Parts: sequence; C-alpha cells; structure tokens
Amino acid sequence: MDQPLDLARLPASLSLTAGARTDLFVDPEGGPAALNAPRVIARPDRDYQLSARVTVDFAATFDAGVLVLYADDGAWAKLCFEFSPQREPMVVSVVTRGVSDDANAFPVAGRRVWLRVSRLGAAHAFHASTDGARWQFVRHFALEPADGLAVGFLAQSPEGSGCAVTFDEIAYRPERLTDLRSGI
Repeated sequence: MDQPLDLARLPASLSLTAGARTDLFVDPEGGPAALNAPRVIARPDRDYQLSARVTVDFAATFDAGVLVLYADDGAWAKLCFEFSPQREPMVVSVVTRGVSDDANAFPVAGRRVWLRVSRLGAAHAFHASTDGARWQFVRHFALEPADGLAVGFLAQSPEGSGCAVTFDEIAYRPERLTDLRSGI
C-alpha cells in the first residue's frame, strides 16, 4: 500500500487522506504511469459484494474516493467518486489491462455517494447509488486473475495538493449479486 497522509480506522468508518499528485492510472497515450495512490486492500476468496458510502472533500480536478480491485500495477479496476474538470462530482470507472481506460457514468449532486463492487465468478460489476437503496449499473467486466484480485479502498488527488475521503456504511456480503442490471 502506498502510504496515505492520514489513515483512521474507526468502528464504523475508514478515512484516507491522499497526498499531492497521487493517482492510480496508466496513460493509454503513453504518458507516465501514476501508481502511488494510497489504498487499503484485502483478498476475498469467493463471490461478494463490497459497498460503502463515500464522502470526498473535493478541491482539485480528479480528486476522488474509490473502491478498487487490484492484482498488480498492470491489472486493476476502480470505481470512483471523482471531481470532474467541469467542477462537478461524478461516478467514473477505470479498468486497466496494461493501460487504463476511463469512462464517466453520471454526475452526482453533493459530496457523497454509495459505491459497490461485486464479484460474479470470473467477472465483476460496478454499481452506484445516490440513496444507498436504488443501485444504478455502471459496468460489467472481466479482469484476470479474478480469484487473485484484492478489493478495498483508495484515495487520490492527481492534480491537487491532497484529498480527504471518508468511507462509512461499509458492508461486505460474501454472496453473489442476484440481478446484474437492477443491482439487487
């Protein structure tokens, strides 16, 4: 794990503070890779759902709180609550297989959103929610090795001087998501 400026594990939440110029991104145009975002990850051994309410102290473009899947520096995925260049919070996803892609999902009013990553055998799914009850489908993808991926939390501030993120209402369920599209 790259070290956060601050890490607090409380009974019902996790707070991470990313330092300046921290990110997890491999530029598809060949620019330098950024692999220094602080993260806290663990390796589950079966299908699961991990969700959290993510609150971000947005200041600079691309500041974000993230749920991350991680195998190594060339194979990972992240579901982000990120500050866009238009200065609005947005749900964004990135999948890296050697190089990163980058896909915007939808804007969010406010500084918090619920994010969820689910493992479905050899595939994974990303969902997001503005109320913690109704989930919107963001992405379904495969990333190798599915059984070797760690999952967890990340904070980033690629263009800024740092970013504080709080993850609360954290829920880990060792069960398979039953309906991919509705997120139930």
